[in-house]
Amino acid sequence: MLKKMSVLLLTGAVAMTMAGCGGGGNDSATTGSGGGSGDNTITMGFSQVGAESGWRTANTKSVQDSAKTAGIELKFSDAQQKQENQIKAIRSYIQQKVDVIAFSPVVESGWDTVLKEAQNAKIPVILTDRAVDSKDTSLYKTFLGSDFVEEGKKAGQWLVEEYKDSTDTVNIVELQGTTGSAPANDRKAGFAEVIGSDPKFKIIASQTGDFTRAKGKEVMEAFLKSNPDIDVLYAHNDDMGLGAIEAIEGAGKVPGKDIKIITVDAVKDGMQALADGKINFIVECSPLLGPQLMDLAKKVVAGEQVPARVVTEETTFTQEQAKEALPTRQY
Repeated sequence: MLKKMSVLLLTGAVAMTMAGCGGGGNDSATTGSGGGSGDNTITMGFSQVGAESGWRTANTKSVQDSAKTAGIELKFSDAQQKQENQIKAIRSYIQQKVDVIAFSPVVESGWDTVLKEAQNAKIPVILTDRAVDSKDTSLYKTFLGSDFVEEGKKAGQWLVEEYKDSTDTVNIVELQGTTGSAPANDRKAGFAEVIGSDPKFKIIASQTGDFTRAKGKEVMEAFLKSNPDIDVLYAHNDDMGLGAIEAIEGAGKVPGKDIKIITVDAVKDGMQALADGKINFIVECSPLLGPQLMDLAKKVVAGEQVPARVVTEETTFTQEQAKEALPTRQY
C-alpha cells in the first residue's frame, strides 16, 4: 500500500528557480502540485543536481511538468551541485516514506551507504541522466539517461572527418564538465578513444568548467593566454562553449573559424550559436526525461520489471540542421 504524503521541509536543499540558470535560491525544498494526497497517489522524491545550465533548467521543468501530468506527487530538491545536499535530501525522502526516489547524481562515487538505506526501507531508486559507479546494481532499479561515451565518440568522429585531409597538427583544448561526474568522465573518454588513433590530434589543455557559462569563459581565457595556437575547442556542454565564445571574441579571434567549436547538449542558445556559425557541431543530449521517468516510476512502484538501462534517443546537428530545428525546439 502506498504511503500517505507528508509535507516536510528539507534542510539544506534549495528550490529551483525556473526563470533561468544559476544556483541561487532559498533553503527549502518544494513539493510539486501533482496528484492528490489520497492513499493511491504515488509520491516521488526527486533530487536534482542544481541549476547550472540551460539543459538542467529544461530537465527540471520536464520532470515537474510530467509529474503533474502523471498524477504523481513530487517532492523536489536542488542540490546546488553538492553531493552532501543530495544525500541529505535522499535521507529526508526515506524518513518521509516516499514511494520512489529518483535523482541525478552530482558525482559517480560515494552513494552505496545512502542507497542501501533506501533499499532497507524498501523504497525503489531510479537514476536519471547520470550514473553511479556502485558495484552493487541491486541498489537501484534502473538508470534512465544518455550514453555519454557515445556522445564523446560522436564529437570525436566529427573532428576526425573535418580534418581527414589535413596532415598538420590539430591543437585541441577541452572544457570538461564537473570533476567526477559521469558525463565529464564519459564524454572525455569517448572523445579520446576516437581521436587517439591519429597522432595529429593533440589535446594541449583540459580543465573543468563545471558545466557553467561563467566558468567556461574564465577557463577559456586562461587557455588562450597560455596556448596561442588553438585550433579546436571541445566543450562538454553548450553553456561552457557559449562562455568560451565570449572569451574567444574578447581575444580578437573568430569563434567557429579561427577556433572550431564542438559542444554537447543542443539547448536553444547553443543551437542559435551553431546556426550563426559560432559553434561548428553539436551532439544532442536531450533533457526531456520526465515522461519516461514517470512511466518507470509507476512500474517500479507496482513491482513490475523494468530494463536495467534505458537510453534516450538523440542525434547530432550541423549548422544547416540547427537552422531547420530551431523554430520548433522545445528547450
